[in-house]
Amino acid sequence: MSINIPAIKEYLLSLQDDICQQLAAEDGLKKFFTDQWSREGEEGQMKLTGGGRTRVMENGAVIEKGGVNFSHVKGKNLPESATAHRPELAGRSFQALGVSLVIHPRNPYVPTSHANVRCFIAEKAGEETVWWFGGGFDLTPYYVNEQDVIDWHQQSKNACEPFGEELYQKYKQWCDEYFYLKHRDETRGVGGLFFDDLNSDTFGWDFDKCFEFMQSVGNHYIKAYRPIVAVRKGQEYGEVEKDFQLYRRGRYAEFNLAIDRGTIFGLQTGGRTESILMSLPPVATWKYDYHPEPDSEEAKLYEYLSPRDWL
Repeated sequence: MSINIPAIKEYLLSLQDDICQQLAAEDGLKKFFTDQWSREGEEGQMKLTGGGRTRVMENGAVIEKGGVNFSHVKGKNLPESATAHRPELAGRSFQALGVSLVIHPRNPYVPTSHANVRCFIAEKAGEETVWWFGGGFDLTPYYVNEQDVIDWHQQSKNACEPFGEELYQKYKQWCDEYFYLKHRDETRGVGGLFFDDLNSDTFGWDFDKCFEFMQSVGNHYIKAYRPIVAVRKGQEYGEVEKDFQLYRRGRYAEFNLAIDRGTIFGLQTGGRTESILMSLPPVATWKYDYHPEPDSEEAKLYEYLSPRDWL
């Protein structure tokens, strides 16, 4: 078994290209600008070395702020966020490759979306190399159209089905549990897929099959999201809808800053702050003890912020 890092990198860069091209075509006004960055230094100067390619769109016709980030970084020690549930990995050097994205649309009727696919390799002299894949995608609407959510979950199921009928339900449940704000007692949105620690030890698949599954999840994100954007981007809205979107974006920021393992991992390893925090919305609000009017369109959202079987 060989770990094919060049193949992973080639796929991730092509995935970033494809997603940016499709979303820019849907926006119609702006394109993603590219920020090529690197982190290099002598021993002890930096926690991380490596680099990446961050692509960002701001103030588009459809996308108010969107970021699609590729990174390939290396470090001498895995941080606490990575070893908390796998203490046997403490003290290992590592490298991580991934694409992570968040899209914050302008129109409140277009949901925010997030996707991430990644591979970790952890090494220690005299011991076998440990590798694993992770990733997924999830949807955060402000005004829920139920058919959009059903279609989103159908694409989630399509991504998993060639690898086993049970996987969609397994990784859907993991997504519901992961993107959950305990301090709010609600899910971040309507879910999708989330998987981690996928390797031959945990699942019995070899490297190639695990890599194929990661690619299937990565490829199905834009298949799931672009049709929703296309249908909802022209829907009329006013100040009430925009104010509610900004309020709910606050929940998104709370999750990413307080709970998300990827954000915590990046900050703990001294990663590139601009790329790590590109997931935050351009504008968000917090209101004291806010409650939407009963039976309003805003109140309906809260009926969807708990797990359900969408299919």
